[in-house]
Amino acid sequence: MKNFFKSLLHISFVFVLSCNSMAAEKVEYLKTDWSFKGLFGKFDRGALQRGYQVYSEVCSSCHSMKYVSYRNLAEKGGPEFSLDQAKAIAASFEVTDGPNADGEMFTRPGKLSDKFVMPYENEKAAQAANGGAYPPDMSVLVKARGGGANYIYSLLQGYEDPPLGMTLDEGVYYNKYMYGNKIKMSNQLSDGLVEYSDGTEATVEQMSKDITTFLMWTAEPHLEARHRMGFKAIVYLIILTVLVYFSMKKIWSRIETEV
Repeated sequence: MKNFFKSLLHISFVFVLSCNSMAAEKVEYLKTDWSFKGLFGKFDRGALQRGYQVYSEVCSSCHSMKYVSYRNLAEKGGPEFSLDQAKAIAASFEVTDGPNADGEMFTRPGKLSDKFVMPYENEKAAQAANGGAYPPDMSVLVKARGGGANYIYSLLQGYEDPPLGMTLDEGVYYNKYMYGNKIKMSNQLSDGLVEYSDGTEATVEQMSKDITTFLMWTAEPHLEARHRMGFKAIVYLIILTVLVYFSMKKIWSRIETEV
């Protein structure tokens, strides 16, 4: 029994040290003013359109978005490209379709109903092209990572030289916001990397914010509708509470009068 309590004490001590170590290593994420936060939060249409531009010109060569269709780009609550713009975007991609009447596959220009074209044919091809690492699908990436939008926003700006004494394998990079600080994706953003069609200056911070906003939308496309519904529910509950209060007050006034 004595040995048992000594072992338990030792385990507790190690656990406390581990927790303290983790707390000490925890890095606070960068924060910014997200338009979609809060009860009345809405997506910034300009940011969504710029975010799609960053995705298409920088991210889409490695990362897929298999749950998003080109028609979504023109839908209300999203980037709200015009229908003609969305059609032009879809048509700029070649889509494998078929089989045709001869039993053969063929390629055609993309249509609004098509999902975003995948950068690789399969997972093995993606790993082979990226040194064994599989670039995650970005459709719901914001929701799949702890820290959400702040984490993605920080990660894109967190590349630094490794601290003294740390050695990195070939193809591995240091990022102070990455879990474990090691990431196989190199720094993809640099000032002026893209030329925004609306004239916005394409700084690393701006591109990080825009692509993160776009990824937030792809992960939660009905966010604005949910916020509107939540606001209506709150108003309804307030009105109902007031009515119930006055009804109860009237009922109790009758009882007190009778007594």
